[in-house]
Amino acid sequence: MSQRALRTGWLTLMALSLISTVISLWSFPDGWQALAGTAILILAWLKARVILGRYLGLDSAPFWARGFGIALGLFCVLLLGLYLAPLMF
Repeated sequence: MSQRALRTGWLTLMALSLISTVISLWSFPDGWQALAGTAILILAWLKARVILGRYLGLDSAPFWARGFGIALGLFCVLLLGLYLAPLMF
């Protein structure tokens, strides 16, 4: 793996972490807290995709990347459902 790809992946992870930190520290009104939590979960999903693609080399293995992407997506949808469930009842 090239140094440029590693550096790009690291910078992407730092930017996504900074954005999620800013969102988590921001004081949102009551109606917007669910949206903020959803945004943080989406950013965590993006960070997991970067780690899988760049650092574990799944960018060069599309079959495995698709499989891990589906599993990760289903897991994130489950987490999102568990996070939003108390708001619906």
